[in-house]
Amino acid sequence: MVENRPFLNILTHAVLIIGVLFTGFPIWMALVASTHGPEALSISPIPMWFGDQAIANYSTLLSGGLAEAGGVPVGRMMLNSLIMALGITFGKIVVSILAAYAIVYFRFPLRMVFFWLIFITLMLPVEVRILPTFDVITRLDLLNSYAGLCLPLIASATATFLFRQFFLTVPDELVEAARIDRAGPMRFFWDILLPLSRTNIAALFIILFIYGWNQYLWPLLVTTDEGFYTVVMAIQRMVNSGEQLPVWHYIMGTAILGMLPPIAVVIAMQRLFVRGLVESEK
Repeated sequence: MVENRPFLNILTHAVLIIGVLFTGFPIWMALVASTHGPEALSISPIPMWFGDQAIANYSTLLSGGLAEAGGVPVGRMMLNSLIMALGITFGKIVVSILAAYAIVYFRFPLRMVFFWLIFITLMLPVEVRILPTFDVITRLDLLNSYAGLCLPLIASATATFLFRQFFLTVPDELVEAARIDRAGPMRFFWDILLPLSRTNIAALFIILFIYGWNQYLWPLLVTTDEGFYTVVMAIQRMVNSGEQLPVWHYIMGTAILGMLPPIAVVIAMQRLFVRGLVESEK
């Protein structure tokens, strides 16, 4: 039984409030800065409350093209980031769950060797193999394309390992019941394993979506056409604007806009995400 100690309750709440303030203050400052003009951010003290330029700034970002960001509207870059993040997320989940299903439920020669070969790729992230991967994408003529942005990042040893570990906990009685009912491999996979894997898929979806959304190095290499720039690349280009002064009100506005899709995904799938991390009963 947990003891009810008022002092500990006050202490834990104080720590949580301080943590929220430390985490939320930079976001608050970015939001405030995005509602002011450039002159307000070049003087001291920096304003701590909203300005009157919010509509103009965000309208310019979403529909207009900034020279500092390649002349492409941030709305288009957010769409590119969304397509890339969803492509990577769905691709990783589909490939990983099918690979784990084959490794656990099919008996074929060297299946564990293949599993460990997949697992070893954890030691080879895209930054390590970026040159040969770029060479392959170039030879396949996939530069400046959504396929080139997504395909090299689809394979995931981590997701394959997690799905394999989950499938190993599924009772053998379910497999026997499916055989008695004459359910084929795909029927068993579709009607039994997928519903049981819903919370795990949700947890991985959030993690992989944020991973895909925050990609910077790979899109920077495979995109030379401004029409395929992502929102992370937009922020970097605005900050490194050469001899010009950074347009901080637009940079902060782009950062706020870039945070919205991951936040929306986390909020929408929060309950399933928590269940996928802590649920132990099958």
